[in-house]
Amino acid sequence: MTRQLHLNLFVYPGGHHEAAWRHPGSDPSRVLDIRFYQDLARRAEAAAFDAVFFADGPSLADNVRHASRFRLEPFTWLSAIAAATERIGLIATASTTYTEPYNLARLFASLDHLSGGRAGWNIVTTGAPQAAQNFGLDEHPVHAERYGRAREFTDVVTRLWDSWEDGALVADQESGVFADTDKIHDIDHDGKHFRVRGPLNTPRTPQGRPVYVQAGSSEDGRDFAATYAEAVFTAHQTLASGQEFYADIKKRAAALGRDPRQVLVLPGISPFIGSTEAEAQALSDELNALTQPAYSLQLLRRLLGVDLDEAALDGPVPLDLIDGSGERGYGSRFQLIVDLVERERPTVRQLLHRLAGARGHRVIAGTPVQVADQLQEWFEQGAADGFNVMPPHLPGGFDTFADEVVPILRERGLFRAAYEGATLREHYGLPRPRSTYSAPVTQEETA
Repeated sequence: MTRQLHLNLFVYPGGHHEAAWRHPGSDPSRVLDIRFYQDLARRAEAAAFDAVFFADGPSLADNVRHASRFRLEPFTWLSAIAAATERIGLIATASTTYTEPYNLARLFASLDHLSGGRAGWNIVTTGAPQAAQNFGLDEHPVHAERYGRAREFTDVVTRLWDSWEDGALVADQESGVFADTDKIHDIDHDGKHFRVRGPLNTPRTPQGRPVYVQAGSSEDGRDFAATYAEAVFTAHQTLASGQEFYADIKKRAAALGRDPRQVLVLPGISPFIGSTEAEAQALSDELNALTQPAYSLQLLRRLLGVDLDEAALDGPVPLDLIDGSGERGYGSRFQLIVDLVERERPTVRQLLHRLAGARGHRVIAGTPVQVADQLQEWFEQGAADGFNVMPPHLPGGFDTFADEVVPILRERGLFRAAYEGATLREHYGLPRPRSTYSAPVTQEETA
């Protein structure tokens, strides 16, 4: 089969632009209405998108005064969406720093069963330092420590999901055997961060394991993605940057004995779409005009550690004040923004407008054909296997993409017209893994 794009709808309350909730086409009264999100998911399913994705974080953003930056607990929300849809994948963020492996394994196993095999886990270590005090910690663990815990965490969760082999659930009414206990295994993990006996108290899921997704492009993040991820969410501003990341992730995965085709690289893209390029740019300008400097400057302070006031908006970004020597410097988003400033030399206001659209992800303003052209270029030039579509405002921003860009991609043979499978693994073209506790496959079985 000809290689085709993968597309996820990345849902943010109201839209990804920080001023989306103020746009006349938005209805902020619906940001806590599950029917709004069910409608979005059904719309994405009608367009045959691979998945909807809900990001999450275990703390309240500092700048919620001026933007809809609260968090919806994704398991509850995606369970309701699962009941309203049939095929589309359901990807949720969950932190390895602020959860425990056994609880998380149960939650995702339940979502995978509930949805008939559509769950995906976006594995993050959590970058927000203010989360620590919500969990009884005095301070946020350092970057390297978080990734060390994440590796052990993911290993434990994998073994818990595998602790029931396929066929362990028998449910034979005649014999009276409900489960074959020879196929249910304690994992007996005793490591640096966790002690977990197991087994999981939930049978093996339709996908075997939910799809492993990772978001993070630092050195630690790249190594982690190459080891575990089946899809990688990432942010890039230029084709060259996307190509470097894509090639690096595939090379690292291959070096570990993995099939690089089974590690999908999916950058974020936030499209402003108009019947003309000028109309699309006008929509972008309209939303940028609704931004509030108090919010934007606080975001800049968090991302770059630079403390500026409104008097500095029309001056150059002061590169000499940016200090990347501490924990902040490990973050891939920090480096992306520094590279952007060094490359384009924007004013503070111009930089804030760039970040307002999608927090460092690529923003495109153009006609449906121009947007499709850019997606095709990145796909065919070795920068992406697909994209996280991040509508700047909802629902209109997604409706326009689905109605006007998706048909062009289909005409070019780049995107499916309908689902061929029922699970997220099938949408992504990923195999269903065997349990690590299963007996090796014999030559007779593969013949």
